[in-house]
Amino acid sequence: MPTDLPNLLTLSRIAAIPLLVALVALRTPWGDAAACFVFSIAAITDYFDGKIARQRQTVSGLGRMLDPIADKLLVAAALMLLAGLGRLPGLSLYPAILIMLREILVSGLREYLAELRIGLPVTRLAKWKTGFQMGALGTLLAGETGAAVLHLSFLPVALIGEAMLWTAAALTLLTGWDYLTAGLRHAGRNTPPAPRAPAAERRPGSLGQP
Repeated sequence: MPTDLPNLLTLSRIAAIPLLVALVALRTPWGDAAACFVFSIAAITDYFDGKIARQRQTVSGLGRMLDPIADKLLVAAALMLLAGLGRLPGLSLYPAILIMLREILVSGLREYLAELRIGLPVTRLAKWKTGFQMGALGTLLAGETGAAVLHLSFLPVALIGEAMLWTAAALTLLTGWDYLTAGLRHAGRNTPPAPRAPAAERRPGSLGQP
């Protein structure tokens, strides 16, 4: 049900995006610190929604659908904000591009494999990638200005965020390659796709898209 706690936590990540955008758009030290806080809390819910759903045995189709969508929307919003406002130091735009491309790749693979009724499991390496990625984005959203508000100006925040982003990009390449080879293995079997529902059974306006 949409009102289950795990689903509410997942939906909260999507709801946090407009607030995140507004805080970053303020371009103030307090806004940057608050944006880091909002992003970090939203990222943490990604761990707890799945954990709670498994503990309560309330894993739902809605949750399985919304969870990866919420994650990708949150990451994409943060990356576009940082890139658009020139908040990616040095060459950090390049790992950001790699991360965005990987998200699109995995989304496409999931859509294709879903037609074959094949799941794409989350590997331990992918979880490490997510951890570094979320940590990097939260750090870069705070930036030097947000760190000063939090009395952490003694830390090289930009350098830490950049290093974490490059680490996430390296793990992105490894996990993206793993997922791609898994998809290619299934594609090579020429498995017929699962039958689509009749047009009358599809949701109006959905154009038959999953």
